[in-house]
Amino acid sequence: MNIQTNIDSIKKILEGLLFAAREPLHLDQLSKILTEDGHPSFDKQELRAILADLATDYLEKGIELKEVASGFRFQVREELKPWVSKLWAEKPPRYSNALLEILALIAYRQPITRGEIEEIRGVTLSSTIMQTLQEREWIAAVGYKEVPGRPALYATTKKFLDYFNLTSLADLPILDDGVDNSLTADIS
Repeated sequence: MNIQTNIDSIKKILEGLLFAAREPLHLDQLSKILTEDGHPSFDKQELRAILADLATDYLEKGIELKEVASGFRFQVREELKPWVSKLWAEKPPRYSNALLEILALIAYRQPITRGEIEEIRGVTLSSTIMQTLQEREWIAAVGYKEVPGRPALYATTKKFLDYFNLTSLADLPILDDGVDNSLTADIS
């Protein structure tokens, strides 16, 4: 078997794995599965090159191979959303402006405490909103601030990045509000 045939075989396997997976698959997971199947091990750079080649195969299709924070996944192209959404009778969840504002504060200023969010917003933070964000696994407590009372520090999660099609926090849009929006945390 020549090298190209082997690469084509690996592309087919990767394609099948990514279609079958319920969650994005990370390079380490893909490499481990391939190695267990008797294929030679690939370093991340080689595997990433094969995935890039696979993504090229889908440039003119209705789906795309997308890298998000948790790994790689196939998804419907964004421009097809109006048609695909008609498949489901239920409406997508609608989020209040307060929830989106709090999520943005956490995303751009993480790690941040409840008290800091309340101070910025000038109103008491709704427990329901925080609970909703935690249930969706978009935010999580990542530690405690070393001040009296030791309040929890909140940050966004990989599920947040995945949901919003982001690879990292650096992909967040730049805010033009005169405020320093430098990111202080990285999601691990």
